[in-house]
Amino acid sequence: MIAQALALHSPPPSEEIRVVHNPENPERPLIEVKVRDDVLKESIEREGAEGELIDPREAPINVAERLGYKCVHCGIYSSPKERMCPKCGRPKSSAQQPLGNPFGDLLGGFFEITMGELGGRNRVTTTRKRFGQEEVVVYERAGEMIKVLDQKALEKRRDMEKDSPRKVLVPINRNPFVLATGASETELLGDVKHDPYGGHPQLGTPPYERVVPGAIHEAHQGVLFIDELPQLGVLQRYILTAMQEKRFPISGRNPQSAGAAVRVDSVPCDFIFVGACNIQDLPHILSPLRSRITGSGYEVLVETTMEDSDRNRARMVQFVAQEIATDKRIPHASREAVKAIIEEARRRAKDIDNKDHALTLRLRELGGLIRAAGDLAVIEASPAIEESHIRKAIRLAKSAEQQIKERYGSYYAGQAADITESQKSMSPYHYWNYHPYDDRRGYQ
Repeated sequence: MIAQALALHSPPPSEEIRVVHNPENPERPLIEVKVRDDVLKESIEREGAEGELIDPREAPINVAERLGYKCVHCGIYSSPKERMCPKCGRPKSSAQQPLGNPFGDLLGGFFEITMGELGGRNRVTTTRKRFGQEEVVVYERAGEMIKVLDQKALEKRRDMEKDSPRKVLVPINRNPFVLATGASETELLGDVKHDPYGGHPQLGTPPYERVVPGAIHEAHQGVLFIDELPQLGVLQRYILTAMQEKRFPISGRNPQSAGAAVRVDSVPCDFIFVGACNIQDLPHILSPLRSRITGSGYEVLVETTMEDSDRNRARMVQFVAQEIATDKRIPHASREAVKAIIEEARRRAKDIDNKDHALTLRLRELGGLIRAAGDLAVIEASPAIEESHIRKAIRLAKSAEQQIKERYGSYYAGQAADITESQKSMSPYHYWNYHPYDDRRGYQ
């Protein structure tokens, strides 16, 4: 919630990251960073180079016929995907099959479609007069429509083709909140896809198109959140490097892949890092990373209780309603049931955290209690969760350790009752580690 709030109140990203083909060394693509104004300007120019879409009936007749929209025999317009006219049943094109072709019946239609498209059926170039001047116009197929490229659009397209090919790695319009909990090395740091053709200029995929960003790059100018941070292990070092340098290279992670030879240097990754873990996992966070966090940010111990006030009791009521709505399988709670939940929240704040006049914020356990009471209400076919269901759920919704202690007197006595005689004889460890003040005496 803290990380999402930071992302919500942060300004939107202002930079777009692109990877550009490097003609001198294709295995070392270049990085290009564009600000929002430049991205919007290029988008407008790209729209101008894409031309104008028109209905096939608005195009010149000969153009519509050559592109396959209009039948030359009956003049009916139809989809260019249909080779035969749906009205007269004759080929829409006036082209005749080559004489003497013994495979004309089998392959004639195939060659007419494929070779016709390669020969110009998808694109027709002609001229027209506009404002007293003659200009070149190109008509292209665009599904059920026709795309018209005038002189200005053609010039813009030629200018765009002069630039090196590029790929948008991190778009300008992106979610500033990136969740990387449990991410692998590839997901966190990025990778380069494998190409079975080794990036061959004619057969393979260019290296710049195979670059995949990692979570640290997608979080550029945003928030990177990782729960259970110690589970990343040695990957914490890479997060430390990215936080310090604000740039991190992308390279192929698999040494047996063709992407291992590709490397993109200086990829921006300036983000706000939010990590979370339990108290017992604190020793497993790398000390250099903790030093970086305390030096540039904060270490926050989340509160486990809140003041017992009218406002917070109303929030507790809202929490109960949200848990029931999220579950979708249990009925709503009555007023008395909600009061019992608030009373239980007050008791847990006193017993667990030793806080008077407080309500617990250990909401995951409290949510389990609500669901247990809801299950009891469903079993009894009750239209609502009542106070009695809450009381029963408090007795039932206990941890396994508590249930073992109540049944056998101690946890170790429960262990002793759960093993066989052969296990006792084969596992003396359970008995020689005895202490007179330890509840392990339940083994005797």
